[in-house]
Amino acid sequence: MTGHLPPDVAEVLHALLDDDDPVHLALRAQVPHLRVRERCTCGCGTTYFDLDTAAVQPAPSGPSTVMAAEALIYTENGDCPGEVLAFAQAGYLSWLEVCSWSDDTEVTLALAQRTLRR
Repeated sequence: MTGHLPPDVAEVLHALLDDDDPVHLALRAQVPHLRVRERCTCGCGTTYFDLDTAAVQPAPSGPSTVMAAEALIYTENGDCPGEVLAFAQAGYLSWLEVCSWSDDTEVTLALAQRTLRR
């Protein structure tokens, strides 16, 4: 299974998964093999993946589900209304979650992108 992720998803994954962490490096190697299985319909940007596990090695993150990476999301005025999280199951990227902590600010993957570009 090969395919390209939407640019917003790929950009956020690359920003979350840094080059200095061995688990992150192994998960980055999986990104070209990911496909979007489903995206949240509310518009937040949460994305669930399919991955051909025969094409890549698992990351050394253990056999369970782990939060592999996280970043706070900030608005232009400095408020922090949420976060973006990357999850792995048994060493394989499984989903990217956009979490809102506020009903006052719409938290989206686009807002996470802007935050991570800074």
